[in-house]
Amino acid sequence: MSAPAASGTSPLPWLLILLSVTTGLVDAISVLGLGKVFTANMTGNIVFLGFAAVGTPGFLVMPAVTALVSFLAGALIAGRVGRTLAGRPMRHWLLASALFETSLFWIAAVVAAGFDAGPNAGEQFRASGIHAIIALTGFAMGFRNGTVRQLKVPDLTTTVLTLTLTGLAADSSLAGGANLNFGRRLASVAAIFLGAAIGAVMVMQSGLVLPLVVVGALVLAGTAVCALHPVAAAPAAA
Repeated sequence: MSAPAASGTSPLPWLLILLSVTTGLVDAISVLGLGKVFTANMTGNIVFLGFAAVGTPGFLVMPAVTALVSFLAGALIAGRVGRTLAGRPMRHWLLASALFETSLFWIAAVVAAGFDAGPNAGEQFRASGIHAIIALTGFAMGFRNGTVRQLKVPDLTTTVLTLTLTGLAADSSLAGGANLNFGRRLASVAAIFLGAAIGAVMVMQSGLVLPLVVVGALVLAGTAVCALHPVAAAPAAA
């Protein structure tokens, strides 16, 4: 499936930049609030899993495995949903995806509320709650990645910046290139940076509930605005 008119007057690039901000927020939640684990960036988890596999202090197998398995499950469901909704108005697909993703983040916020108070929560409850949040946010981000992959908007993956940064340098005028999609690539980098900074402040000052609620609200509100655009009435191509 691909999105119609993913450039020009389409609101999709703006939506994906907003989603990139939420990626920074999710990474702040996972790394600062859940331990040494990523729920948005799976490259980091593969590296952490390698560290844990040889007994490196401070790195655990289960958080990384939980994130990876839930992420893959989310991506699998996204692929199925995208193919099921092929041919229908794109707004149906986008709103269904946003509602699903938002519900996972808000359920995670409810779980986090159980131990954000700190010492009142038992260690066993806190540990299971952390694994539940890893699974919920990992599933949501896997679903996000599976959906965005099908949208096929160039240089806006919303989560991975390695190729974006490579493109910025390799396609730059300094390298003899034409600065292809320079603004879009730079916006993607800036969005994740901004989200990570805001997320770090939220996690350090208020715990996990607020940033999880904010992520869900941004996903839902941004997608709803995008769905109102006339472009979103066109059928999404399979």
